[in-house]
Amino acid sequence: MSGKIVLYYFNGRGKMESVRWLLATAGVEFEEVLITKKEDYDKLVNDGALMFQQVPLVEIDGMQLVQTKAILNYIAGKYNLYGKDLKERAMIDMYVEGITEVGDMISSLPFLPPDNKKNQLDKIESKAKERLLTLFEKVLANSQFLVGNQLSRADVLLLEVTLMLQESFPTILSSYPKIQEFQGRIKALPTINKFLQPGSARKPPPDEVYVKTVMEVLAHLFK
Repeated sequence: MSGKIVLYYFNGRGKMESVRWLLATAGVEFEEVLITKKEDYDKLVNDGALMFQQVPLVEIDGMQLVQTKAILNYIAGKYNLYGKDLKERAMIDMYVEGITEVGDMISSLPFLPPDNKKNQLDKIESKAKERLLTLFEKVLANSQFLVGNQLSRADVLLLEVTLMLQESFPTILSSYPKIQEFQGRIKALPTINKFLQPGSARKPPPDEVYVKTVMEVLAHLFK
């Protein structure tokens, strides 16, 4: 295992995208090993790299980390994106859980049958407006950051998910000026600005190739 951070995942967003966002925010370089066929996944399983036979997998600090929450918690703690004390971490965790719920709904869209997508989009828009956006519009009314006085993983995730929402609902933030201001501030941070530029490690919205690859490699999970 080299000293470099290595991400093992498909060539798409999925559960790894928030990891990419967090590492990029911290200004940390990483490499990616892309899973393009079942043999790639099987090798990771047979080598004992996947504790629960699931990706994402991140090699960092001599460890092979799996389970998305564990990976993100470790990276956030290591790079000072996890608050200054336990109380702030609890708030960050609460915000992250709520934001992740909407993010996961968006991520599931490409894998749904066409007849189900419209219904899922309606659910996403409703939940985003009634819970996510209304809440954070109030939180950001008197604060630059969601928790405390410094950037945390909650801020990074909120930016990621609101940008994803805008891909499906371009005008969804029109009634949320504080969130728009928040987006502008966070996007202007040098490391995040760099990640948002063409050619970065940020993945585009899922396409048919990504969906096909995931379905074929993880066919046993979709049975």
